[in-house]
Amino acid sequence: MNFVEYPDRDLMMIDLANKIAGELNSHVQRHEAATLAVPGGTTPGPAFDALSAATLDWSSVRILLTDERWVPVEDARSNTRLLRQRLLVDRAAAATYVPLYADTPEPEDALEHLTAQVQGVLPLTVLLLGMGDDMHVASLFPFAEGLEAALADDAPPLLPVRSADVPEARITLTAPVMKQAMSTHILITGPKKREALERARREGDPVKAPVISVLGEATVHWAE
Repeated sequence: MNFVEYPDRDLMMIDLANKIAGELNSHVQRHEAATLAVPGGTTPGPAFDALSAATLDWSSVRILLTDERWVPVEDARSNTRLLRQRLLVDRAAAATYVPLYADTPEPEDALEHLTAQVQGVLPLTVLLLGMGDDMHVASLFPFAEGLEAALADDAPPLLPVRSADVPEARITLTAPVMKQAMSTHILITGPKKREALERARREGDPVKAPVISVLGEATVHWAE
């Protein structure tokens, strides 16, 4: 793990966006396409704003979420909705979006179709993750129903996960897919998240602290 501390959040967001854009641009120049996986939530919004304006061949970039709540895309809790507002705009509007949601009652009903689409854009070129105070990443929540299957070395790319701590089912990239990313960045802010990161490193058990499963080669970006 590489830990980078910034003097303020604004600088961190700009620096992170520049790093991701540089990694995508370098990969696109050497290969036909690049794949970027990003989290939902409000924290990465400023980084998305900067990244969406970056100059690179966005038509060669595939973008997908690391996880999604099983709610309609018009719902305020939808990660897809946020992505369309903050990242899939400006120059980045030319990117190809790979959805993790379909209009079915449960994620299991669309799992085969969504998995096939995700498999077509793997491996991930750049993976951006957030982390919760409970040490979860993507929708890998501690002790969640489906967590151990999603952590398994032979897990498929996508799996549904349910937790008593969240109100709806979710679908998430699994640990093997995330660990195979060529570059991994984890974005956290504030003292609680930094303490949670240190707690996870002491814990060492991905069932209790799922972030452990992706920390190995990751760069953690932190600002107060």
